[in-house]
Amino acid sequence: MQAHSARVAAQADAFVDRRSRDAKHPVHDFLFTYYSFAPAKLKQWVPPHGVSLEMTGADFEACPWLKGERFIHEDGLLRLDARRFMQREREFAAWVAMLCSRILGRAGRFTCYGLHEWAMVYRQSADEVRHQGYELRLPPHELAAFVESLPVCCSHYDAFRFFTPEARPMNVLQPTLDSRPDLEQAACLHANMDLYKWSSKLWPWTGSDLIGECFELALAGRDLDMRASPYELNALGYEPVKIETAEGRAQYEQEQRALAARAAVLREKLRACCASLAAIHHAPAHLLAQADEGALRQV
Repeated sequence: MQAHSARVAAQADAFVDRRSRDAKHPVHDFLFTYYSFAPAKLKQWVPPHGVSLEMTGADFEACPWLKGERFIHEDGLLRLDARRFMQREREFAAWVAMLCSRILGRAGRFTCYGLHEWAMVYRQSADEVRHQGYELRLPPHELAAFVESLPVCCSHYDAFRFFTPEARPMNVLQPTLDSRPDLEQAACLHANMDLYKWSSKLWPWTGSDLIGECFELALAGRDLDMRASPYELNALGYEPVKIETAEGRAQYEQEQRALAARAAVLREKLRACCASLAAIHHAPAHLLAQADEGALRQV
């Protein structure tokens, strides 16, 4: 529980504080707006399906947020009630397991260099740029020339859909929602950040430890994403990764590979978790009860 809090509490609390003041952060707000998991849920530690937590009745009564969240408290143990795992959740878990398997079985392509953020401002006017109040590091004509100088090869639909109309035809791929399992790959910064999205969409069944680990990875991915972007963020403490230079592209790839290695471990954890969740409905009720009785106990 303490490890989970150390991973997520500072960022969750900072976002809530900014929101209360109507303040914005061009890097970290993304983790709570695009990824719409509530900060309060992110901070709450819950065990995953198949794990029972030793808890007294008094402690359970002191956690009103557990009630109604598909938990059972019996014989001094808190556990998720598999009977309340919905069919739509099973189907989604199966889809996530499939997506993870497809990505794990596909070689990563480390040649995008974070160019997607540049394609999102390609040939835009100053008043169209997303992060108003932050200057671009290059003047518009130099920025456009740089985008045109490299192959644009974004494989992630949710990044590609924010390309400017002029940039979209330049992408060697044309990702769609339906083509996600066929195109997403393990080098992609956004596909790796999305581990947080997929794990949190199955809360509480995936458990807070996995979600917290994926959040931590998404935070690191977002930092690299914006350091390699065309925005000038030095005032916020972000030293740019200058992908417009050969040295910057080499640095980006090095950091991208390190994040991909971390993501591969978490993707396998999420795949195994989701495969287990998708199989819940195949087990008779009495076997589920026996499995819960023998579940790992944590203090």
